[in-house]
Amino acid sequence: MIAPPSWKAVLGAAFLTAFPSAAQGPAAPKPSTPPASTTPAPTAKPSSQGVTLPKATTVTLKNGAKLLLVERRELPLVAFSAWLRGGALGAPAGKEGLAALTGELLQKGAGSRDARQFAEAVDSVGGSLEVTPALESLVINGQFMSRDTGLMVELLGDMLTRPRFDKAELEKLRERMVSEIAAAKDADLRALIGAYFQAFHFANHPYGAPVGGTEASLPGLTRDDVLAYAKNHLGGDRLILSVVGDFDSKALAAKLEAALGGWARAAAPAPEVPATAPSQGRRVLLVDKPDATQTYFWIGNTGIARTDPDRVAVDLARTVFGGRFTSLLNTELRVKSGLSYGANSSFLQYTRPGPAVIASYTKTESTGQAIDMAVDVLKRYRQSGMDDATLASAQAYVLGQFPPKLETGAQLAGKLSELAFYGLDASDVDHYARAVTATTRDGVRAVIQRTLPAPENLTFVLIGKASAIRDVARKYGTVTEMKISDKSFAPPASAKR
Repeated sequence: MIAPPSWKAVLGAAFLTAFPSAAQGPAAPKPSTPPASTTPAPTAKPSSQGVTLPKATTVTLKNGAKLLLVERRELPLVAFSAWLRGGALGAPAGKEGLAALTGELLQKGAGSRDARQFAEAVDSVGGSLEVTPALESLVINGQFMSRDTGLMVELLGDMLTRPRFDKAELEKLRERMVSEIAAAKDADLRALIGAYFQAFHFANHPYGAPVGGTEASLPGLTRDDVLAYAKNHLGGDRLILSVVGDFDSKALAAKLEAALGGWARAAAPAPEVPATAPSQGRRVLLVDKPDATQTYFWIGNTGIARTDPDRVAVDLARTVFGGRFTSLLNTELRVKSGLSYGANSSFLQYTRPGPAVIASYTKTESTGQAIDMAVDVLKRYRQSGMDDATLASAQAYVLGQFPPKLETGAQLAGKLSELAFYGLDASDVDHYARAVTATTRDGVRAVIQRTLPAPENLTFVLIGKASAIRDVARKYGTVTEMKISDKSFAPPASAKR
């Protein structure tokens, strides 16, 4: 995971996360000012053992901001990834979507530029800049030509230290966010089902909060709310900034210190994330969409954290189960039976364990058949694991997919910030291929049984025509119902059971 998805994708994964996607991670670094090395760092390079991360020059500013700088001179580009700890977890109850709204407003006018002027400053030099709201963070990614590095630093500094939070821009953005949720309910519901799943599965935990807000919470958000969030959760001590590209580290460190060194620390502590745990037994959320001709479903439970020691084996286990076209789930639900156009599995990994889920959709009349098949595949996989040939195939697939994720400066900057955010070091990348190769069939089977939910302990979320699938839903556990027209993703307290 490099970065959570952009706001354009918030109606999908970022409603979850989420990459991205995406909270209190490791403790913020203590203030110190080590001297910056000016030795050019090597670039990431593939080898017979995978990928080696370039060594970064690390600078910690007096306000706690952490800078990771990697010189990469072969192209005249500079890319950055700024991660700010807090994200949606910093929003008070009832103000879901506040972090997303605040993050979007950072680029809607800052410093001497209004929203139009700010956008023109980026576009006029062919740059890119995007804010991504996530569950545990706000992420700002950008890329500019190296000749425009000064402008890049100026714009980033203005966004973080001098945002305007213009009231008119806030009102336009707030209205758009509400309308996008409403529109998504009449479109492909795969974009929303994750928000329903997390709200239901993590009903009493901060991970249940929808990153993009709800039709109930967004209209009440005010400029005062945004100002309070910015004061409490945006500050130098929350910042991890990685920059990769064509620059001199010493000179860039000086520019960044001038732009960001005076930024105050956040007024509030970073949000503490309580432990998560798998739920026991089965339960079902049925979201009624009366005109639906298909049923969308997620099935799962609590999985692993980003720092889980078995995360490499989990990558292999997920690949076989639901992580590629030839996976067990897709083979059964799409290729052999034709019940769905696709079925997959995912582990959403946060500071604490996030969901491990099966996701698919099918015609209304085949809802029970498709869900039964998905659960049966899960049951058989947990019992039997994979044979040696399947393991070898998964290892080759994962090893082939990994290097292209770390080829560009933007990808490297994102990875460096992500590792620092979760308190991981370069070995997470450098030793990845070795760990993949060393995984055994028995070892991955033990991980499958620990991390994939037992069939008797599952959360089901179904979105479809309730009158046609209500009896089917009752087969899987106690059913809670809500309507697609409800303004929140969590069922109301009076929901039918």
